[in-house]
Amino acid sequence: MKGAIQNAVQSGTPVSVSGIARQAGVDRTFLYRHRDLLALIHAAELQPSGSDPAAGPPVSLASLQADLANAHARNTGLVTQTRRLERRLSELMGEQAWRESGLGAPVDHEELQRQLSRLEQTNTELVARLDEREAELEAARGQP
Repeated sequence: MKGAIQNAVQSGTPVSVSGIARQAGVDRTFLYRHRDLLALIHAAELQPSGSDPAAGPPVSLASLQADLANAHARNTGLVTQTRRLERRLSELMGEQAWRESGLGAPVDHEELQRQLSRLEQTNTELVARLDEREAELEAARGQP
């Protein structure tokens, strides 16, 4: 059995429970009943394959899973960034269309209300000062 595992690792064929069972001429349930052999197979699955030295450095299942997790995290970040950029682009295009339509910027009603209140208060003060001046003027005219 260990020879079948070593042959698979040395030949560069993918190591799996089914493949080793076929090579050894046993049923897969045999391997599942012998936990020590199953552990060897799983350890061999995680080992980098040495099949083709010209193909680059060996790749293990764990490194492929790590690469996949990193790619998934990067993809999630890019999706979030894309949505944020699409939302900002939509806002900018809306503002541009609003300006180009000739309607101008939307009126800030609260600011207009504040300005109206200030102007009414100023008007009330000016009317009161005018009334005082007129009273002073009449008083000055009435004195000989």
